[in-house]
Amino acid sequence: MTTETRERIDISMYEGHVKPTWCPGCGDFGVLNALKGALAELKIPPHEVLVVTGIGCGSKLPDYMLTYGLLTLHGRPLPFATGARLANPDLHVIVVDGDGDAYGIGGNHLIHTARRNPNITHIVENNQVYGLTKGQYSPTSEHGYVSKTSPRGSIEQAIAPTALTFASGAGFVARGFAGAPKDLARIIARGIEFPGYAHIDVLQPCTTFNKVNTYDWYRERGYDYEETSELSDRIAAWNRVQQWGEQIPLGVLYEASPRGPTYEEQMAALQQADVHPVAGTAEHDPHDPRYDALKRQLFS
Repeated sequence: MTTETRERIDISMYEGHVKPTWCPGCGDFGVLNALKGALAELKIPPHEVLVVTGIGCGSKLPDYMLTYGLLTLHGRPLPFATGARLANPDLHVIVVDGDGDAYGIGGNHLIHTARRNPNITHIVENNQVYGLTKGQYSPTSEHGYVSKTSPRGSIEQAIAPTALTFASGAGFVARGFAGAPKDLARIIARGIEFPGYAHIDVLQPCTTFNKVNTYDWYRERGYDYEETSELSDRIAAWNRVQQWGEQIPLGVLYEASPRGPTYEEQMAALQQADVHPVAGTAEHDPHDPRYDALKRQLFS
């Protein structure tokens, strides 16, 4: 793709023909818009993007974007995404899944992906409940949370996702809010640009099943973290990634400097190979009439 064509990329380039079926007001809409906004800001064409998801409401996201998409197993998108990166190291691989998928059944994959450090951007839609299966408590539900599976209140302590990935070795740890999609888009763009595993925990309401953690609940507690020279200081960052309650920091909470080597950079076979699969994929110019024809063919 020429530089001139790349500069003409805008958010409409990622619009699919399928309309989202999420509940009205769902935070997934904010994540979808923020991801498209981040890709448009970075001028990344759709044929250079793979969105990998698991199982859940938000994992339907690839259906609503005109990029490559892969819907995998519950809790397993990270190993699939790692495989995609190893097979095609020129591809921008983005994982989007929910808190139950990432922090529950996929928790083991989360830890080991963070320590391996593949160049993957991981966006977790954290609504503190299982939405697709009708409202059970999740790994991030607060102690005492009342749900169908905890009618007397959950007796389990909620995990701290950003602290978990930070402690596991993630070089980029951030938190965003689905109710502020423009700010979230900037965070996602930072994560995509980071050369290594980037974890972005997104606070988002489930308007159908979670009546506690609403948009107002998050707005009352969330505050924009103003980055300082301490951003790469692990001791200072440890306090930030654990902060939760009446004050919840939003933004990039930790970014390693200098960064560690990625998983791909340490694989001799990849360094010796002269293969660039993205260069051989079809290029899509949204201003070319054939682009709309292609979309009609794919989504008819």
